Amino acid sequence: MLTSYFWSGDAIRSRRVSDIVLSGTVDVPMPSARLLADWDREIATRMDLEPGDVEVMPLARARARWPEYTRCVQAVSDWTGALGLPGVLASSDVALMACRGARYHHDGAQYGGAAFCNLFLSEDKGLDVHFPSLGKRIRLTRGTVLIFDTGQPHGVIQRGSSGFNVAEFAPDKDCVQMFLTWELPIEDAHVANALKVAFDVAPAEALQLDEEQVRMNGEPAMVCPESGRWCPVD
Repeated sequence: MLTSYFWSGDAIRSRRVSDIVLSGTVDVPMPSARLLADWDREIATRMDLEPGDVEVMPLARARARWPEYTRCVQAVSDWTGALGLPGVLASSDVALMACRGARYHHDGAQYGGAAFCNLFLSEDKGLDVHFPSLGKRIRLTRGTVLIFDTGQPHGVIQRGSSGFNVAEFAPDKDCVQMFLTWELPIEDAHVANALKVAFDVAPAEALQLDEEQVRMNGEPAMVCPESGRWCPVD
């Protein structure tokens, strides 16, 4: 049982970590050669994108070279609207991200008050998003879109692998994925309903905490970056 403790206003609130992952594919255009070259230069010259890393890319500069950006956002907005999340995308923060695979992790220590909505922009490079606790794998292709709880462990791994292996993301391999991500407020009634989130499940424990975190069966725990399994904190 996973419990997320997150900031709600000036207090820590508790909630169950959802085991629901919403996924689909939307029709988005391939980024132009100019935009892809700009992303490649940014990664090669200004970033140290090691295997397993997930890093923020400059979105404002990309939008200046990306006339199809609005079409991408509209496609995700239409998809979320069809899921019963009207208008939630427009009021949520968005970022452009790059990853060379991703070690298993959860984001509940920084974004416990949110669900992530991700739109993948790269072609199929033989990678999956893997949610090990749920036994769920989703192929990453251009237009793959996901909504999931930030407290749910996940990673980006090779399609034939059972875990994250640094050797499978060597520098000479084309395995960088670009994606847009939105932070959907977990306390929004539509978001909470779509993910079936139960709130205030551990109010006494929440009163004793002063930072966001995810606990397993009430105890501090961490995610193994290679296997995705939960481990006790020493």
